[in-house]
Amino acid sequence: MAETETVAGASADWRAWQEGWDRQQEWYMPDREERFRVMLDMVEALVGPEPRVLDLACGTGSITDRLLGRFPKATSTGVDLDPALLTIARGYFEGDERVTLVTADLKDPDWVRELPYDSYDAILTATALHWLCSGPLASLYGQLATLVREGGVFMNADHMIDRTTPRINAAERAHRHAQMDRAKAAGALDWSEWWALAAEDPVLAEPTAKRYEIYGEHADGEMPSVRWHAETLLTAGFGEARAVWASPSDTLLLAVK
Repeated sequence: MAETETVAGASADWRAWQEGWDRQQEWYMPDREERFRVMLDMVEALVGPEPRVLDLACGTGSITDRLLGRFPKATSTGVDLDPALLTIARGYFEGDERVTLVTADLKDPDWVRELPYDSYDAILTATALHWLCSGPLASLYGQLATLVREGGVFMNADHMIDRTTPRINAAERAHRHAQMDRAKAAGALDWSEWWALAAEDPVLAEPTAKRYEIYGEHADGEMPSVRWHAETLLTAGFGEARAVWASPSDTLLLAVK
């Protein structure tokens, strides 16, 4: 993996940017590593230790990094639209032939044409698809059902809100944000602060400006319930779907083709 890259006399420490992204995400999700662990447990249980994986909305490649650390014979295709996060991923994984990174918009019906393979053993994603509204997400699930091989898996770890439990939801959110406030007071970076640093970095400034042209401050999306995700995946063509891990705010949903 590449440690640094020089652009017009400036250099970037890709490992530091990768780790910085992880720390920023952990401010929102202290149990982030636990969901990754369960995700990879289920990959091993259902498709084995040498999977061909599609890392969907891969960002900096956090899932791919943990996948290859645990399964050295795995291969990963990372797909994202964010030019800044892909810049970090390309720098971090440079020279690793197991990793292919693709720029594509998951809302474009033709995005699958950019992929190097027609099928995958596992499609994995985390904390990303809530950026999509339910209509485009249902369409995406239909496409994923055609990409996963028979017996393969799709897993989505994300915010999935049960609207039938408003008091529980409110209490959980208040407790979580109190914890976040304490971590912030101890020096944790939030989303906007991390992106401000990226915008000031000589190597990442240009791709960061481009990502704001694409997304703005934050994309609008939805957070449908676990039941909605499971039923939509079954309708799309998966044979089974259920939660295999949950925190008070998030769920890891697993679907088997």
